[in-house]
Amino acid sequence: MTTQEAAGIQAVDRAFDIVETLTELDGAGVSELGRHLELPKSTVHNHLQTLERNEYVVRQDGEYRAGLKFLRVSETARNQHELYQIARSEVDHLAEKTGEISALMIEEHGRGVFVYRSRGSEAARIDTCVGDRVPIHCTALGKAILAFLPPERRDEIVDRHGLEAVSPNTITDREVLAEELEAIRDRKIASDDEERLSGLRSVAAPILDGSNAVIGSISVAGPTHRMRGERFETELPEMVLGIANVIELNIQHT
Repeated sequence: MTTQEAAGIQAVDRAFDIVETLTELDGAGVSELGRHLELPKSTVHNHLQTLERNEYVVRQDGEYRAGLKFLRVSETARNQHELYQIARSEVDHLAEKTGEISALMIEEHGRGVFVYRSRGSEAARIDTCVGDRVPIHCTALGKAILAFLPPERRDEIVDRHGLEAVSPNTITDREVLAEELEAIRDRKIASDDEERLSGLRSVAAPILDGSNAVIGSISVAGPTHRMRGERFETELPEMVLGIANVIELNIQHT
């Protein structure tokens, strides 16, 4: 790789770092971005001008924020996933039937990505948004996917991302996780008990294609006081499994 090529790649990395930091900070000025990224103000300013010229950021009252042009990019990316097109109505149905939060997840680059969410009439308000990328080992959705990935892919993900303690209940031991994934493969149901968010439990099922490869997962989640006993252990798992099966059939016959 030439010095010029390396500089070009570094410039792209910095541009994405700036966009992601703008999103995390909900908008920021040049000085604040420079402090967060440990970059000179002149470098940050030059990148922001380029991004603004291409309409990917906007400037208002001295601060920059991500522009709505990203909305077109993200919607196009999501619509390219056949699973989203087929499963979203079933996610809505699960949320309506349970009164809780239902979600659809896809694995990408070893992370769990929320591609769709639906809220039932009793759903708790949590900070998860469509597009959020989370460690795949700390949610029922993620573990449902992880359990059905080929062993070498599972090892690759854990080697790359580790087992971060997202909450006090997150599984951080590789052997413990392996035992749980084996149980998930047996039941075809995953659960998490406040492993990502305190006060929230969820159950999830993998979604498999015609060749039995996992392509995503679907879940229902709610506050711990409603997600317990027979409802958490039997009723909701059976419901989630049934919805996942409907999605799988629709995928195979589309």
